[in-house]
Amino acid sequence: MSTTPATEPEFAGKVALVTGAARGVGKATVALLHARGALVVALDLRADVKDLSREFPGVVPLIGDITQEETAVRAVHAAIDAFGGLDILINNAGRTLNKPVTETTAEDWDTIMGVNARGSFFFAREAFRAMKERGSGAIVSTGSYTSTVALPDGAAYSASKGALAQLTKVLAVEGGPLNIRANIVAAGVIETDFLDTFRPDSRTYLASFGDAQPLGRVAQPEEIAEVLCFLASPRSSFVTGAVVAADGGFTAI
Repeated sequence: MSTTPATEPEFAGKVALVTGAARGVGKATVALLHARGALVVALDLRADVKDLSREFPGVVPLIGDITQEETAVRAVHAAIDAFGGLDILINNAGRTLNKPVTETTAEDWDTIMGVNARGSFFFAREAFRAMKERGSGAIVSTGSYTSTVALPDGAAYSASKGALAQLTKVLAVEGGPLNIRANIVAAGVIETDFLDTFRPDSRTYLASFGDAQPLGRVAQPEEIAEVLCFLASPRSSFVTGAVVAADGGFTAI
């Protein structure tokens, strides 16, 4: 009697680093990677990132500020020290701001650009270096539909996500000959506590935004995590330099 050989988990033996990992899309991505066999380092500014090691045994939690260059260096070294290398970076940490241009201060601009562009660059650069030594890798960033369409009150946020999209394309061009892929998910509005950080009527806004797009709802964190993991997987082996919309059809209108 023949038996069908067991299939290895999709990310068996692969080492992944996820930023913004404590909650929302980041935590959902850690959960998927862990369930599919990856060895995961999970970084967040919040101390509750430590809870992930209890929920997902084997995950290595780190606390750090991604706007600091040393945090990226430390996180990549942690992956190498713990698991021998780095195959996947999920550049997920981010901040948002909802202010008219005339009310956006220099400090506002620097804060948003510092997390979404500067911090993401540090992690991409350090991951790229490790992946170059490894001989392959995938860098996937959580972007935004606002990098391709303009909405009011979003100057700093849109600019930061536009910068991240362009960084992704450069990484793809430089990484191609090295078998390093880079892609970005242009996510729409997602039902997480992230939304609560920039407007007091976030739940009302959430409902109205969902009604305004073809699917008639906003995203759940797990839905965006699935796209991030697809772009990190061998299933997307010929996809690089892409801005992949996961916005419920908003940008198709």
